[in-house]
Amino acid sequence: RVQLVESGGGSEQSGGSLRLSCAASGYTYSTSCMGWFRQAPGKEREGVAGIDDDGSTSYADSVKGRFTISQDNAKNTLYLQMNSLKPEDTAMYYCAAVVSCSGSPLSLYEYNYWGQGTQVTVSS
Repeated sequence: RVQLVESGGGSEQSGGSLRLSCAASGYTYSTSCMGWFRQAPGKEREGVAGIDDDGSTSYADSVKGRFTISQDNAKNTLYLQMNSLKPEDTAMYYCAAVVSCSGSPLSLYEYNYWGQGTQVTVSS
């Protein structure tokens, strides 16, 4: 059974940093496509960062230069380092996984496994 468990969310002031983690189990993590998504109240879920099965990374324009996605294959863990946080980054953050992405890792339609989410709140 595939499980994705996010952690690391919390409250931070504008300009601060947080690191999210996503612990994965139940599948061959090192050959998968994975991504981070977020959803603010009243808004659609959007792709934030993705890492394809060849190791290439993708970022939404709104987070480029501030967020970094990475993975530790030995720990089966995906990370999202978030720096220079802004109030508009406030949302529930989810990690997602699939064996292989056929398109953009930032598209939620690529994924069939999702975590439960971790809340990030940024105050001004």
